[in-house]
Amino acid sequence: MKLLLKLLRVIYVVYAAIIFLGIMFLILPPIFLASLLGKEKGGNIIFYFLRFWAHAWFPLVGMRVTKEHLCKEGNEPCIFVVNHRSYLDAAIAVKVMRLPFRPLGKVEMSKIPFFGFIYRNSVVPVDRSNAPARAKSVREMMSMLKAGISVLMFPEGTTNETEAPLRPFHNGAFRMAIEMQIPLKPVLYVDAGDRFPAGKGGLMRLNPGKCRVVYLPPISVDGLTLDDINTLKQRVYDVMDAELRKRRKYPTLEVTR
Repeated sequence: MKLLLKLLRVIYVVYAAIIFLGIMFLILPPIFLASLLGKEKGGNIIFYFLRFWAHAWFPLVGMRVTKEHLCKEGNEPCIFVVNHRSYLDAAIAVKVMRLPFRPLGKVEMSKIPFFGFIYRNSVVPVDRSNAPARAKSVREMMSMLKAGISVLMFPEGTTNETEAPLRPFHNGAFRMAIEMQIPLKPVLYVDAGDRFPAGKGGLMRLNPGKCRVVYLPPISVDGLTLDDINTLKQRVYDVMDAELRKRRKYPTLEVTR
């Protein structure tokens, strides 16, 4: 029985990878043409092709993505702050987040053949090991926000492979929100870590099932100063942590924030 299950898992993963790559090569030519229109206009167009990719791939591999809004969705640009537990998080973002938006992503992903071209033209890349590069990424995100394009950030900074709902948050998203007086919009990807968890195992951990997305009420930064970063960060952390615990069971752990 174990051998059969392992074989079925291999077949599923190979099938999912073929569908993923097949759609990617299908949309690569129009994405190349859109990229000629520049980072802002071209990038906005590219996301419609990426959304097609995600809308096709998820149901074809047996993943049901659902959305739950705990407040009325607005149209103003914001900074989405999202928990990060899965390699699927970027694909889920493309499928469900309000357009236009740009995610902040690791620059290393841009080195992947073919996919890297799409990645470079659809995210704000950041090299966390390089201070000037980080500053450049911040300026690019601010430019996007000024142009009415929302920004998506994973405040944990890296994928969460712990048993706690969240890792400690970094300051970046909260500093930017205060400096630009842009509201924060917490969003939870509740089950993504079950579908394709980060860490050891790679593609063989991919599996079908539900992927719930929960949109929490926006958090205003009106009147806050940089002295309030830690308070704001803690407030957002507590809201996201509490809502995740309502929807999943976690071991009781002391978490250093």
